Amino acid sequence: MARSVNQVILLGNLTRDPELRQTPSGQSVVSFSLALNRAYKDQSGDWQEATDYIDVVAWGPLAERVSQYVTKGRRVLVQGRLQSRSWEQDGQKRSKVEVLANDVTFLDGRGEGGDSEGGAPAPRASAPAKKKDQAVEDIGDEPINLDDIPF
Repeated sequence: MARSVNQVILLGNLTRDPELRQTPSGQSVVSFSLALNRAYKDQSGDWQEATDYIDVVAWGPLAERVSQYVTKGRRVLVQGRLQSRSWEQDGQKRSKVEVLANDVTFLDGRGEGGDSEGGAPAPRASAPAKKKDQAVEDIGDEPINLDDIPF
């Protein structure tokens, strides 16, 4: 049987604060939506802008980090895969395609929508403060200096 590829990379802004929940077994799950802006030429040759809204789900420690450090309007890079699910509600069959995140990279500096200061996102009240030059995510053995990122 031939293999398929299911990989998604999205760069966008959160449309709302992430919603963190716990499964009955205690597993953390967070859901949020991204706004993805794009430009295209219409039939008359004029540039138009459109926005797509994509739902994203993350599980476990990633869900907890997203819930703790990301808020509405923040810019993130999401890597993951498409996942479809279906259920029945009020006698009608419903279905949804969403992104199951494997990794979420926080791109903005401190404050809503980011600024040119760089550094780690400001944590919510329940989280200890991070040093400005350390990464928020643990993606390896060494912290990432956010001042080294070219954008």
